[in-house]
Amino acid sequence: MSDFKNSVVAGSSGRLGWYALQVRSRKEIYVASQIMGKGFECLLPMYKSIRQWSDRKKELEQPLFPGYLFCRFDFQERRPLITVPGVLQILGNGRTGIPVPDDEISALRLAVSSGMPKQPWPYLEVGQRVRVNYGTLTGLEGILVNVKGNHRVVLSVTLLQRSVALEVETAWLSPVFESTRNAAAQGILRPVRLEVGS
Repeated sequence: MSDFKNSVVAGSSGRLGWYALQVRSRKEIYVASQIMGKGFECLLPMYKSIRQWSDRKKELEQPLFPGYLFCRFDFQERRPLITVPGVLQILGNGRTGIPVPDDEISALRLAVSSGMPKQPWPYLEVGQRVRVNYGTLTGLEGILVNVKGNHRVVLSVTLLQRSVALEVETAWLSPVFESTRNAAAQGILRPVRLEVGS
């Protein structure tokens, strides 16, 4: 199952973009393998969860976004994808697919490959936006939340309106403001200290 965490296969030529595919729930791994078999680049982020039964516990790998996976392709050449058994639709507006921004895909890949604990999280639109400045998640931006005394950075995929939470140390973080993002792009970023209350 872990083969699909950050699976990449060469895609077709043309104007490629990342799109979210809605697929049959509990068929994500099967659909991803079928898509990759057709030569498309596919991303199916997974996480580990502990399931408790009356007589035992078991660690399972499950999709971070149940019922969805990401695929990179030219939207004009989508026919081979929509004919894959288990693919329900390409997310978009009417008959036009809406690509997932590359920075959101990059953030997901970084989160999956970091080895940090992660879990599905309710989608957040508001809150303190932060940047991780230390460790394997350096450069990652997300929303800071506090859950039972533990701080997490939440990454959001806007199109799906779903999010992923990763545990972090607050000492690793600095706030990101729109003016800070612009300054960083222009190379005039100044250090800012983050004050976080529980």
